Amino acid sequence: MSLKYAVLAALLEGEASGYELSKVFDVSLANFWPATPQQLYRELERLAGDGLIEARTVPQERRPTKRLFRLTAAGRERLSAFAAEPTRRPTAVRDEFLIKMQAMDGVDPAEVRALVEERRAWALGKLARYERVRERLLDGRTEERYLRESHRVGPYLTLLAGITFEQENARWCERVLTVLRERRAPAGPAGQALG
Repeated sequence: MSLKYAVLAALLEGEASGYELSKVFDVSLANFWPATPQQLYRELERLAGDGLIEARTVPQERRPTKRLFRLTAAGRERLSAFAAEPTRRPTAVRDEFLIKMQAMDGVDPAEVRALVEERRAWALGKLARYERVRERLLDGRTEERYLRESHRVGPYLTLLAGITFEQENARWCERVLTVLRERRAPAGPAGQALG
């Protein structure tokens, strides 16, 4: 999959500037499809050139002219066709942190704990952001009511995936920290502690 479909999906929410889209990516899509603002702006230009989105300029007082993008009928059709295609393969995790965990034996336990605590803090920070997004989407409604009555539920369901992912990251980090606290350094030759 390319960034193209993530941008088209983000524009389902309505017309947006490149800046507004970069904020959507930062808050809503970064958990499963990250993009830098530069990548996003390049993709917007490509999509406009392909006729999948269109742009209009809006003059602003005391600010540069703003470009707003929206889906075209062709963009909606292409996104719908993409959404109906079978997914080619399941997600593969490529995480430098997990390689470090694989190689942690022999590393100062305090350094390992610091890495895990940092990962846990990152997960909890993302969870807090996702919960703010969830509150904004629900707007005082229960989840059941929102899912029953809302025009679009896709953004909420993907948000739930991000929440679950980060909750599990935080839980796993807590488990690792418990293991590190309880772990005794294995004895080396002649009963000498190795760690």
